Amino acid sequence: MKEVTQINISDYDYNLPDHNIARYPLEKREQSKLLLLRSGNLSNDYFLNIGNFLPKHPILVWNETRVISARLQFVKDGGAKIELFCLEPDAVGSDLQMAFGSSSPVEWKCLVGNSKRWKSSSLKMIVQIEGKTVHLEAVRKVQMGDHSVIRFSWDDSEVHFSQILEAAGEVPLPPYLHRKAEPLDKTRYQTVFARHEGSVAAPTAGLHFTPEVISSLKDSGVLFEKVTLHVGAGTFKPVSAEQIGDHEMHSERIIVSRETIFNLAKNADRKVIAVGTTSMRTLESLYWIGIMLQNQPDLKDFHINQWFPYETKSEDLLNHHDALMLIINYLDRNSLHALSASTALMIAPGYNFRIVNGLITNFHQPKSTLLLLVSALIGENWKKAYDYAIDNNFRFLSYGDSCFFMP
Repeated sequence: MKEVTQINISDYDYNLPDHNIARYPLEKREQSKLLLLRSGNLSNDYFLNIGNFLPKHPILVWNETRVISARLQFVKDGGAKIELFCLEPDAVGSDLQMAFGSSSPVEWKCLVGNSKRWKSSSLKMIVQIEGKTVHLEAVRKVQMGDHSVIRFSWDDSEVHFSQILEAAGEVPLPPYLHRKAEPLDKTRYQTVFARHEGSVAAPTAGLHFTPEVISSLKDSGVLFEKVTLHVGAGTFKPVSAEQIGDHEMHSERIIVSRETIFNLAKNADRKVIAVGTTSMRTLESLYWIGIMLQNQPDLKDFHINQWFPYETKSEDLLNHHDALMLIINYLDRNSLHALSASTALMIAPGYNFRIVNGLITNFHQPKSTLLLLVSALIGENWKKAYDYAIDNNFRFLSYGDSCFFMP
């Protein structure tokens, strides 16, 4: 544990030239370049050919979360622009799907852009939804640290909050793209398998998949499973501490169906490939929830804190089949069809993977927790891989090229 917390984030820095950052997606998703690192050997290809490099009959697990148009831009009577960035419902433990399906009024935690220009009164906006004119109003109820609780109300009881965001909101592009959202981002900053609204950032490893690629992989014997992790704004939070032990990981909601958990347990002999870091953190969190249930079978609220795996005694560990079956038994005892939990799991060098064998991912920012995760899987080879990618003009970050790492 001590060795992990003393990792210096400066050891995970690298020079990322500005011209390597992809500002826009490629015309075709599957035409992204693919960097391959398998058993320490580097090569490259294109994502459409990824099936040629996967182990035999693997399980690929992707994140079905859907990015919401979370940025609402209001203009005050005097011309001042105020942005409300919707983070999550204010009520603790709120079901996101119910929150999006709510009619007026709703209360959300929001980041407020240009907050100093919003002293009092309400913000107003006219929204066109399916040919109807809807009057939207926002009132700041309370300011709490870096966010505010905003009460949104509108004058049409048949309109749901998800429709308000879809019609009036902008796609929350990552700040490092240094551009405003454009119409193309509504579809391209979304995976083709996105289903459950709730993220303020895309699980970008999934952006390379197309229906044709998925169909081809299924034909070759790949089994697909799905999880949901709703990506929060904390995913862009830089590591400001020198040592990672002083960095607080953000917590995110995960939902995994009983069917997926059962299939993972039933096929425990297959290699598991996580499509993206969010899928990886969800899968590994599942294992640790199983370990928690071993000692606390009647636990009701599941949360994995960032250091839980490193503090767990070796005698408490199980193989991943048995850990997953403990979750299945829990769900069945409680007549539940899915597991809902939160995780702040930090995967850093020194972490021992319990379920995941390989990772499909994009290239990540210097000095980020995502780079720590990559290094946990492939060790110091991350430097070799990233140097190779920069030297060969790979495109980096959210709209960039892809990697497949299999140690």
